[in-house]
Amino acid sequence: MLELLNLEYFTVFLIIALGILIGKIEIKGISLDASAVIFVALLFGHYGFTISPIFKTIGLLLFIFTIGIQAGPGFFESFRSQGSKLIMVSGVIVVSGAITAFIASWLLDVDLKYAAGILTGALTSTPGLAAAIEATKGAPEASIGYGIAYPFGVIGVILFVRLAPKLFKISIEKEENDYKKEAQSSFPQLKARNFVVTNDNIVGKSIRKLGVATMTGANISRVMKEGKNAFMAEGKTVLESGDLVRAVGTEEALEKMRHLIGDVTEKKLPLSKEFIVDWVLVSNRKVVNKSLRELALSNNYNATVTRIRRAGIDITPDMDSRLRFGDKIMVVSGVHNRQGVTDLLGNSTRKLAEADFLPIAATLVLGVLIGKIAIPVFGSSFKLGLTGGVLLVSLMLSRIGKTGPIIWNVSGPANSMLRQLGLLLFLAAVGTSAGTSLVETIQSQGLNLFLVGFFTTCIPMIASVVFGRYVLKVNFLSLLGALTGGMTSTPGLSAIDPMTESNAPSIAYATVYPFAMVILIICAQVLGYFALS
Repeated sequence: MLELLNLEYFTVFLIIALGILIGKIEIKGISLDASAVIFVALLFGHYGFTISPIFKTIGLLLFIFTIGIQAGPGFFESFRSQGSKLIMVSGVIVVSGAITAFIASWLLDVDLKYAAGILTGALTSTPGLAAAIEATKGAPEASIGYGIAYPFGVIGVILFVRLAPKLFKISIEKEENDYKKEAQSSFPQLKARNFVVTNDNIVGKSIRKLGVATMTGANISRVMKEGKNAFMAEGKTVLESGDLVRAVGTEEALEKMRHLIGDVTEKKLPLSKEFIVDWVLVSNRKVVNKSLRELALSNNYNATVTRIRRAGIDITPDMDSRLRFGDKIMVVSGVHNRQGVTDLLGNSTRKLAEADFLPIAATLVLGVLIGKIAIPVFGSSFKLGLTGGVLLVSLMLSRIGKTGPIIWNVSGPANSMLRQLGLLLFLAAVGTSAGTSLVETIQSQGLNLFLVGFFTTCIPMIASVVFGRYVLKVNFLSLLGALTGGMTSTPGLSAIDPMTESNAPSIAYATVYPFAMVILIICAQVLGYFALS
């Protein structure tokens, strides 16, 4: 058995398997899930079993890539809607951490050179450590402080985010529903309603000439004349008095439609058997990022798109709406043209499930290169590093969606598998590395250094939750994501992952991480400055 444990690949998967088994154990409704892997890894590391850093690096790259790719489409909207609040939360974390490290060091008679390193270890930031070492003129105390604070910085965040819902009596299910409602407020629910043409001012005019979609924000999907079966509405369709029309849009848009068209009616508009209404899946890479105007479905296929469903949200389409890989669109088309529409759009679930590794590898290569670029800040410089570089590139490329033949989005199942693999490898490697020196560093450096690290980890988290929840009224899932981003804790984010199906934590993490990293570097330099003064 010992010979097998000396094989790193065997040890890695043994740690992962044991961690997952232990993570499934529930005590009073609380379980560690995948984050239990790091505790098994700590035990293995304590007994001398180590894992090559390459496992940590590969795991980190994959995990951060999946975060950026998933968060990208919603990141910029979230940044505009609540970015300032999330950034304020991350600012509270970093600044309160620096103040805590300063005061705790003074109270416990710890050299501020240690404090600069403890701050970066408590907030698990390697770029911050580099800044602390530079600010203290290469003093070894900064590295020692980092080494002592880092293990609890990793473990403390994981435990806190897992216990926080119980401690603050928060219902995760309610927070998910609230977040969903908030997201849908930007994209109100679409409804369908039937109207009778009673407005004499529009009689004899075509839908295109009236500019119905522009005037109301709703689309007319079908028209019925003189009691005959309804037919698909086109731009050239002329409206006459007594015609019945079916419109799709938000409540506000449908109210505008009532003022334009006429009275609401409960009469049905059965569609002629010559037409089909159904959802079609966008899986053809050639149409991704193309607008409905460019596709010209009406002219080419006698088809109309009445709504777009993206990430569970229905969007009212217009001619400038661009399709994304994985969109579901409601299409009204003629029976004989239906096959042409599905061939054009793809409508293949199999293609969505496939993982194309070219964009994955290309994103990681670009991210690593960007992470190595030195960025000047206040007379000094810092690098985004692996995490910052890959996160930034994956966010941007996911937002772009497509470059030439390359689709930068990854399907949900493929993204989930890559994320799980990445975080498990990362936790196993981080845990064994921290476990090798956890007991020894505490014994050799004394309890005071550990206490400074303990307070520097815990107080900012408590302060951020109180401030974000009770002052800024931030959704708790977004708050937890901002907390892990402010603590620059990827393992902490991985601990939230099994708690919710919402992408709110990932988006919040991606929103605050770059800001938190820069502020932490500045704070580490300030502590280093005071240490030498």
